[in-house]
Amino acid sequence: MQLSSNVAGRIVALDLGEVRTGVAISDEGRVISRPLKVVQSAGLESYLEALLRDEGVAEVLVGVPKTLGGDIGFQARRVLDKLHDLKDRFPEVKFVEWDERHTTRMVSAGRGRAARGGRRKGRGGKSSERVDHLAAAQMLQEYLESGRGI
Repeated sequence: MQLSSNVAGRIVALDLGEVRTGVAISDEGRVISRPLKVVQSAGLESYLEALLRDEGVAEVLVGVPKTLGGDIGFQARRVLDKLHDLKDRFPEVKFVEWDERHTTRMVSAGRGRAARGGRRKGRGGKSSERVDHLAAAQMLQEYLESGRGI
């Protein structure tokens, strides 16, 4: 897989979960994010490989759920372990860690859902699926607006 090392290319955001991962993508100008899809975490690497190839992705933003105090807790360690695996699998891609402490909760609250852990169990798990990719899009938009994605 051949990727340019300059700033050109889209940015993908991942809201990593044990079962599902929310995916969002930026426009080519790196101004606007949009929710893309929710994928099963077990199939994330093959999905990401196709996305990197087909969409001209140059950077992957990964949300790290730190504790409210900013520490690395159990969930953040799990995400960082997965991030390490992704970096090994895709060494030519720039991976960026993003503190996503409040992102999923903001998305949940904005949709009128309980903010318990940022996810709500519903019939068939549909509510969680909708929130995962929206959380990834919110996180990516925050990153783009911070100017770090330039």
